[in-house]
Amino acid sequence: MKILIAEDEAVSRRLLEATLKKLGYDVITTTDGREALQELSKDDAPKLAIIDWMMPNLDGLEVCMELNKRKDPEPVYVILLTARGSKEDIVTGLNSGADDYITKPFNREELLARVNVGQRIVDLQRSLSQRVYELEEALNEVKQLQGMLPICSYCKKVRDDNNYWQQVEEYLTDRSEAKFSHSVCPDCDEKYVKPQLERLAKRLETSEKE
Repeated sequence: MKILIAEDEAVSRRLLEATLKKLGYDVITTTDGREALQELSKDDAPKLAIIDWMMPNLDGLEVCMELNKRKDPEPVYVILLTARGSKEDIVTGLNSGADDYITKPFNREELLARVNVGQRIVDLQRSLSQRVYELEEALNEVKQLQGMLPICSYCKKVRDDNNYWQQVEEYLTDRSEAKFSHSVCPDCDEKYVKPQLERLAKRLETSEKE
């Protein structure tokens, strides 16, 4: 899993990077808020970020607010890194859009615990996003079956989107989980089956007389 670090103080940044790399994470480092936003705007951007509150160009709170403006189905999980430890500061940080916080100087075990929580949330968001995508695809399939369906007046085949004619059961089987078992309705039984049986019976009767 990739993690972004946004920290302008060199010693703290290197310590964070070394700690996370030892834990097996792929780490991207930035030194200010604007650079962090650029990295988090890429297609393969990390979904977990540790962002310092006090940075040049854009500070951590401004980065969080910018990220919150996005309509991303898999939002970035932000851990705010700060030397401010008062309740008021923590509330301010969380209200800006941060998901969690950790105070400087950070404790290795606490950092690992908070990163683990973030990873679980990111994994859950990814799973939910995939589920939403699958449901939308299923809904699109249902909508296809609700539209206008060209059907032959004689053989009752239907025409698909590629102008190919199929039997009704083939068309529905390709686009749904429906399974078919063939039977005869009462009208067709009266119109087709019974006359055939009567003709067969007459032939047998004639054959026996001969």
